Amino acid sequence: MRNARLKSPVKILAVLAHPDDEAFGMGGTLAHYARHGAEVNLICATLGEAGVVEPGYLSNGQTVAELRGQELRCSADALGLKEVILLGYRDSGMQGSPDNSHPNALAAQNLDDVVQKIEAHMRALQPDIVLTFDPFGGYGHPDHVRIHEAATLAFLKIRSEMPAEARRPFSRLYYHVMPAGFLRAAIFMMRLKGLDPRKAGANEDIDLVAISSNRYQTHARVHYRDSADAQKSAIACHASQGGTQRAKGFSALVERLFMPRVDNFIQAFPPPKPRAGRARGLLQGLGE
Repeated sequence: MRNARLKSPVKILAVLAHPDDEAFGMGGTLAHYARHGAEVNLICATLGEAGVVEPGYLSNGQTVAELRGQELRCSADALGLKEVILLGYRDSGMQGSPDNSHPNALAAQNLDDVVQKIEAHMRALQPDIVLTFDPFGGYGHPDHVRIHEAATLAFLKIRSEMPAEARRPFSRLYYHVMPAGFLRAAIFMMRLKGLDPRKAGANEDIDLVAISSNRYQTHARVHYRDSADAQKSAIACHASQGGTQRAKGFSALVERLFMPRVDNFIQAFPPPKPRAGRARGLLQGLGE
């Protein structure tokens, strides 16, 4: 799909954990389909309260949650999203952090309760396509893993109650996966600089080696060069999370060399046919 509009109306729902997940991760895909006429909505489980924010980003009396909610609204506008739905949970922080034990932390909630809340919003929105994290949660964040589990269970529960002949809505479930080439390059570059790739990120709490050990077969690719500028604008909205710095320095170099404007996805439902090959886009047969 290049500049043509979709042949028929399509609804896409992304179910994610924190403000900035929609931009840093699958933002190119969300912007691409919104640009071509799809209705794209987002469920965001938390307001990223555990994210590190330098004091200079906060105005007088502003909380981290308020700031990151503001950044999320800016990003959603840049990507062309129709609606952002907040589930109201609290950011759990990385595995082993004190935030894990907060009573409202997403990762501490009963899974069935999270599933029911997501299911209710899914039924109201009636998406054709649902997108969420891979089983490892992208980079292993406990909130990402919980949302992967809950979104998957909610989708499959709805599907199990639909008549066998039904094709839309709830036609497909996809998991976004991090590009293997980027991960290998980031590990190599960190080691070249004498850094430990098991301690990446501003807080040294991201293990690139563990992430790269997950070998997922991808079933679909979305080329979003036409919407790369929209994703770039959305990323810049998340200034408190390094969005304005991502366009320069080491990260920018690695991205330019090893991250073409492509998103990779696992097709979780329906199970892909054996030897079907990798689809170009997510909507073949649904209006693309």
